[in-house]
Amino acid sequence: MSRLDRRQFLRLAAAAGGSAAFFGLAGCSSGDAAPSGRIEAPPPKDGQPYLAVARGSDPAGITRAAIDALGGMRRFVPKGSDVIVKPNICQDYHPPEYAATTNPDVVAELVRMCLDVGARRVRVMDTPFGGTPESAYQVSGIGAAVEAAGGQMEQMIPVGFIETEIPDGLDLSSWEVYGAIMEANVVINVPIAKHHSLARITLGGKNLLGVIARPPLFHVNLGQRVADLLSLVRPTLNVVDAYRILTAHGPTGGSLNDVVLAETIIASHDTVAADAYGATLFGLTGAEVPFIQAAVDMGLGTLDLGSVQIAEVDAA
Repeated sequence: MSRLDRRQFLRLAAAAGGSAAFFGLAGCSSGDAAPSGRIEAPPPKDGQPYLAVARGSDPAGITRAAIDALGGMRRFVPKGSDVIVKPNICQDYHPPEYAATTNPDVVAELVRMCLDVGARRVRVMDTPFGGTPESAYQVSGIGAAVEAAGGQMEQMIPVGFIETEIPDGLDLSSWEVYGAIMEANVVINVPIAKHHSLARITLGGKNLLGVIARPPLFHVNLGQRVADLLSLVRPTLNVVDAYRILTAHGPTGGSLNDVVLAETIIASHDTVAADAYGATLFGLTGAEVPFIQAAVDMGLGTLDLGSVQIAEVDAA
């Protein structure tokens, strides 16, 4: 491995928002009792829902209501955790009301909830394919909302993508995955529910393309490759933003005529189950969405929503 000279180091540190962020030390103190390794969400206890669906007019309020119905954020984020929230910030073409990017109020509420239960730090990141990270973070409204909530926006720099084995992959045996995603204690996957011209719809599984290098190449055998990636990343918690949904001309949209106000949040530890429920908002079953069915075939979650307990919450 070649060593960085001082000029290269400073350039990379600046791109990452400072040397502390570059080395993953921001927000650390010697008194933190940080867990080690990825934390898997514990299975639901007796009487605890497997999946929660909250509806209401306040995006932040229904986000909190959905997580509370699952047992609260402390179930997913132990004190001292290093948390990454992965929304969809795919472009800088349109503001959030066009439903191409995750609702900033949803993301900010998740940041607050993580900090409230003692997370050591909460970083938010994505890899836009339209525009720069700076402009996409700004236009989406997520950058300002996250910072106001006490979180950190982080740009995903090229040297951060690391060739990583995918032991259970059926089509892929390895790919370049963002190292911080694999090292974080908790990953909260926060897709926006929207139409996609190739995948049919974008939900939790498809949203993970933002953590890899060369995502256009994933569109060869897309369904299986998304499932392979899910087998590796395995988010701790999935929160599907369906407050506004994009029903056509995705993934970037561009017409408010394609946007439906669904005022819904779906949450579960099971990416497949959350996606299967999200598919119903588009008049589809999970089995009709290739990446969901491929994940089911790999044993990565449940497609049978009738077999699990679902909490339906109406929040003001």
